[in-house]
Amino acid sequence: MTIQQFMEKNDINENDKIQIKKGEYSYKGRLMPSSKEQTAVIKLENGYNIGIDIEGCEATLIEKATEKKTTKTTTKTTHNDKKTISMLLTGGTIASRVDYRTGAVSSDFDMEEILSAIPELEGMANYRSKVVSNILSENIKPNDWIEISKAIYKEIEEGSEGVVVAHGTDTMAYTASAISFLIDTPVPIVFVGSQRSADRPSSDNVLNVVSAVKLAKSDIAEVMVAMHGTSSDTYCLAHKATKTRKMHTSRRDAFRSINSDPIAKIDNEITVITDYTKRGEKKLNYNGGLNPNCGLIKFTPTTTPETLRNHIKNMDGVVIEGTGLGHVSNNLIPVIKEGVNQGTPIVMTSQCLYGRVCDRVYDTGRDLIEAGVIPGRDMLPETALVKLMWATNQTDDQTEIKDLMTTDIAGEITNRSEPESYLK
Repeated sequence: MTIQQFMEKNDINENDKIQIKKGEYSYKGRLMPSSKEQTAVIKLENGYNIGIDIEGCEATLIEKATEKKTTKTTTKTTHNDKKTISMLLTGGTIASRVDYRTGAVSSDFDMEEILSAIPELEGMANYRSKVVSNILSENIKPNDWIEISKAIYKEIEEGSEGVVVAHGTDTMAYTASAISFLIDTPVPIVFVGSQRSADRPSSDNVLNVVSAVKLAKSDIAEVMVAMHGTSSDTYCLAHKATKTRKMHTSRRDAFRSINSDPIAKIDNEITVITDYTKRGEKKLNYNGGLNPNCGLIKFTPTTTPETLRNHIKNMDGVVIEGTGLGHVSNNLIPVIKEGVNQGTPIVMTSQCLYGRVCDRVYDTGRDLIEAGVIPGRDMLPETALVKLMWATNQTDDQTEIKDLMTTDIAGEITNRSEPESYLK
């Protein structure tokens, strides 16, 4: 008997909740797709998957799978004394499942499925949900950031008391930084993702999403990223969006706050770690758009003047990842000066990440300042890129762009660097 025949015989389908018995053993869970014709794959209630040889098995239907909704926006309101939280789906691993025929992960869940898959969310809030997009984050572009920002703005404008954005982890920090510059928010905006899809036994999505909802209900009116604080399911950390970086390809605690502490720790309660903007402290405001014609280039010992010149000449703004305190080789300085004189703002950051750019220690730094480079302070290179996209959309005036880039707008620049902060 094949798995398909077994399903037809017992009137069950993939994603149905079933009980399957084999001899003295009994298992309950969701029936998952199987790559083997004689094996039933069950996702147990504890999240782990097991494979069972269907020979001699009996199956009983417990609950039919919920049919996928075709509507884009849904409202779930059952608790009049709870805050209303908007949950926006953009795609990524948190909204993905494994194709068991190929082993590949594809973006496939909608928000209703995420809500139904995490019963811990029930009773925490009233939920409004919307599918903004459903694509993996490596495919998200600046025009998608604008679409996401407008969806967030609309939710807050219509009374949402907190917004959770489900997003892929690879470019989540870029999107969250863009929202930080685009929206002044009176309520929490929390980006959340997962390193492993919901149907993997080691998925981190439950703790991350529950923590994100707790943050969205809190008094912390910041744009934040909420992800695992350790590799175990112990607690999550809330990172300021403009100070956040994904520091590991696959660990569940891949995200770190760079040059700052996390805003808060989330377990049973929220423990605040640093100062934050309080709920209602700011008025809701939308701050213009983004200029996508800006670039980021990493200096290496093989970077030639021609390479840099080609990168600068077609750009409206360029961020350079320099070495150490923010340096490039001497033969590139005339090219930078040439670009600045042609009206292209050039911002210097450091590929060291921790610490800040200082252009007055060595002759190279002084020469770069004379050439017109804008010091990026302690901004992350990718945050500096997003901010430059925002600044060049605000104005064409080079002095005004420099003023914007060297002024803290959304927590991207700190006044001083703690000597031991890189160890945290």
